[in-house]
Amino acid sequence: MKVVTQPTRARWRRARVDFDGAPDPADRNPVREIVGASASMREVLEMVARVARTRSTVLIQGETGTGKELIARAIHAASPRADRAFVPVDCSALAEGLLESELFGHVKGAFTGAVIDKRGLFEAAHGGTCFLDEIGEISLCVQAKLLRVLQEHEVKRVGGIDNFGVDVRIIAATNRDLGALVAGGKFREDLFYRLSVVTLHAPPLRERREDITLLADHFLRRYAAANAKPVSDIAPETMALLVAYDWPGNIRELEHAIERAITLTTNPVLLPEDLPPKCVQTASPSGATTTGSPLSLRGVVTRHVHRVLREARWNKKLAAQLLGIHRRTLYRLTKRYGISLRERERDGREC
Repeated sequence: MKVVTQPTRARWRRARVDFDGAPDPADRNPVREIVGASASMREVLEMVARVARTRSTVLIQGETGTGKELIARAIHAASPRADRAFVPVDCSALAEGLLESELFGHVKGAFTGAVIDKRGLFEAAHGGTCFLDEIGEISLCVQAKLLRVLQEHEVKRVGGIDNFGVDVRIIAATNRDLGALVAGGKFREDLFYRLSVVTLHAPPLRERREDITLLADHFLRRYAAANAKPVSDIAPETMALLVAYDWPGNIRELEHAIERAITLTTNPVLLPEDLPPKCVQTASPSGATTTGSPLSLRGVVTRHVHRVLREARWNKKLAAQLLGIHRRTLYRLTKRYGISLRERERDGREC
């Protein structure tokens, strides 16, 4: 396995994983949808490649909207089970009784409305992968039955007496601290250890800001094509606001913001006024959000670009890379907003 970079545009790069010997059709490999070149995402991609060909259970931890299901699909797609079913289950969306019936199936007469035998999702995923999202929300009763699936590789339908063997890989995900739930008696310790054979962490977007430009461009191209809109670029001022905003909803919130902007804009380039108001009003040049009066657009862009220049030690080439823009665009920004280079001159460093 090796990590490589593949150019998308002249000024942007996308990281991907090359799985030696693995089938790699673009239409079925979700790893190509995992956009990011940051160190934290490279670690995730490397771990995906390592665990994909094993049978081990994987627990993916991370905040809402960080792409946990996409990571799970990437593991499945790069595994020997890629040609079999990938069955996602949102454990938080179903009541306990319904979740039990959905996962394990039921026999006729097991409860009111059970008029026929029904196989569960574990049986439907036989030979493939079952993705249990929001695993921290399931009851202790369902946890006990799930533990049996992991230990004995068999299920018993609700109301039934027969056991059915299943060959299914389980990938679970949660935005909760399962260790704390175990300590509080709300999650079985033995199940926790069974699920966390391998643990992956999906980093929040605020901890991988260098990927925001890649993601924004990715969503720009996707939704411009889907909506047949001739929107081809994101203005530097707009991109600076995107990078400065904290994105509490993570990738999902960024995706919706770009989709909204493309839907409403009448320009060929996304401008700051196309963004949701909160992205402009709460974006802070220090990488945090403000709770006081909103900064002006000029203030946000100037302070953010100035901060990145300082972090890059006034190396404009490096600063442009960190901002995800071309060096000439950075020159235009510094000229347009009167960003001083006196600090660089005092440092005596030549860029």
